[in-house]
Amino acid sequence: MSLIPSFFGNRRTNVFDPFSLDLWDPFFNSANLPASAGETSALANARVDWKETEEAHIFKADVPGLKKEEVKVEVEEGRVLQISGERSKEKEEKNDKWHRFERSSGKFMRKFRLPENAKMDEVKASMENGVLTVTVPKAEPEKKPEVKSVQISG
Repeated sequence: MSLIPSFFGNRRTNVFDPFSLDLWDPFFNSANLPASAGETSALANARVDWKETEEAHIFKADVPGLKKEEVKVEVEEGRVLQISGERSKEKEEKNDKWHRFERSSGKFMRKFRLPENAKMDEVKASMENGVLTVTVPKAEPEKKPEVKSVQISG
């Protein structure tokens, strides 16, 4: 849940969330968009849900209309998960007459700092019906050594 609204369009960030690295996306600049393009920022401002279960951290990103080849999931040093992608602009033919142009094209990128319990080398990703799902398994919590009582003689 967002506590503080951002000044970059409809984006919301949480300054109290140490895991969020919500980066401003240079592709999304509302000043450069035509007045009728308010809805076209959906690709540039990809929405991501992050939930934590007992076994894993699960990210779900809406990437409608993209093929899996157009989306990248990378793990960077410092326990950072990066989700990025690009939708190419449709080819225009000489005889094409456009009546409306609302679907966005361009790049997006989101980064998330993962907690210490994330198994960075076991990250898996899948895509179905325009939703990218990234699963980051969690390491088992370290068991504290049992305390054995020693009787004092003397």
